[in-house]
Amino acid sequence: MYQVRADLQDTKPPIWRRLELRSDLTLEVVHQVLQDAFGWTDSHLHRFALGGGAWDRDAELFLCPYDVADPDNDEDGTPEQEVRLDEVLTEAADRLSYVYDYGDNWAVTLRLEKVLDHRPDSPAAACRGGRMAAPPDDSRGEYLHGGLAAVVDDPEHFEAAEVNEALGRPWFTLTARGFHPRLLKLANTLSFRDDDAGLGERLASLPELVVPDDEKLARSLGAYLWFLDAAAEDGIPLTAAGWMRPAVVKQAARQIPQMAGWIGKANREDLTHPVMAFRESLIRQLRLLRKYKGALRLTKAGAAVRGKPAALFDHLAARLAPGTGAGVFAVEANLLVLAHAAISPGSDLPLDRIAADLAYMGYEHSDGSPLRGYQFRHYDNTAITVLANVDQPPAGRRERERISPVAATLAHAALLQHTR
Repeated sequence: MYQVRADLQDTKPPIWRRLELRSDLTLEVVHQVLQDAFGWTDSHLHRFALGGGAWDRDAELFLCPYDVADPDNDEDGTPEQEVRLDEVLTEAADRLSYVYDYGDNWAVTLRLEKVLDHRPDSPAAACRGGRMAAPPDDSRGEYLHGGLAAVVDDPEHFEAAEVNEALGRPWFTLTARGFHPRLLKLANTLSFRDDDAGLGERLASLPELVVPDDEKLARSLGAYLWFLDAAAEDGIPLTAAGWMRPAVVKQAARQIPQMAGWIGKANREDLTHPVMAFRESLIRQLRLLRKYKGALRLTKAGAAVRGKPAALFDHLAARLAPGTGAGVFAVEANLLVLAHAAISPGSDLPLDRIAADLAYMGYEHSDGSPLRGYQFRHYDNTAITVLANVDQPPAGRRERERISPVAATLAHAALLQHTR
C-alpha cells in the first residue's frame, strides 16, 4: 500500500488529498481515484508525466486512451493502462504529475509519502484526509477571477467519507482484481437500469479465484477428456457425410451434460443437437479437435491437454476470453454470458436477463424485434455450450443451461484472461 499526497497546484489556500493506494493499481485506475478525490466528472482528457510536468518536453508521458488513439497526436507516450503505480513511484518523496482538462489545466502532483504493509482487507483505494473543496469541472476562469468561493458554496467543505463512498463502488474492486475492461463499462451502464440486477456488485463480491483440484476438474470436464481420449491414436472415424458414427454418438451422449433428459435415441448426430453442438465447439472455437482424413483427430493443443485437467481448464478459459477480432455484439454478449455464469453457480444461466441487458445496450434484430432469451440456444455462442457442459455426466432431467460450480469458476477465470 502506498500513502500518497495529491496536491492541486496553484491553489490558495492549498487543496490536497491524502490517499492510500494499492501499489499495483494501473495509472488508469489512479486517474479514476483522482477524479473522485477532487469531485471531477471525467469529462475531459488527462495524462500523467514522470520527470516533469505533463507539458514538459523531457518528461515521460503516460497517455489516456483518447490520446493513444488520436491519429493527430504526435506525442510519444505509453498507454496509462499498461503502467502500474509502483513502476513510477518507488521510494518516499518520488513524484508523479497529472493534468486533467487540457483547457482548464488542473495540475496535480502526487508525492509518495510512505510505503505501508498491505492488509488483505485493505480497499484498493481510500482517502485518509485532505483540505478544502476542489473547484468543479469547467470553472478555471471563474476560479482565477474570484477564488474558490466563486465556484463552490462552501470552500472549506471536505469529507473523506464522501470520497470513500465514491471509491467504494464496484468499478474499483473489479478493476483492481483485473476483470475485463469492457465488462466494467457494461456493468456501469447496466447499473442505470430501473430494474438493475446489481451485476457489478455481485461480481465484486466474488471471492478470489481458486481453481479446483485435478480430481474435481476431472469429474466436471469429463466430456472434454472423453473426446480427447477417443480422438487419440487413430481418431474418431466419420461417415462419408462427415458425421460421427451411431455407436460413437451413443457413447458421447452418455458423457455430455446437456444431454440430460434428452428424449430420443441419440444415435444420429444430425438429430442430436447437444452432441453436434458440443463436437463443433471442440473443433471451431476450442481448437482441440480437427477433421482430417475422415476422422476427428487431436490438434496440437488437444494433445497437450489430453489427460491433464488443470491444463485443459486453462485452455478453456483462454479460448472463452473475449477476443479482439469478434464483432462488438459477439464480444459484449459473450462477456455478459461469462459474467452471469460466474455469479450463478448451481443455478440456470439467466438467458432472459442477458437478452434484456443486451436490449438495454441498444441491440435488437434487424427487423426491430427485441432479443429473447430462448434465442441464445440458437446463436453461435461458444460460452453457453462450453459452460453448460462443464459438469458431471448427464443424470435425470436438468436445465440445459445449468451452471455448475466448476463452470462458474471457469467463467470467472475467462474474465481475467486479458491480465495473464
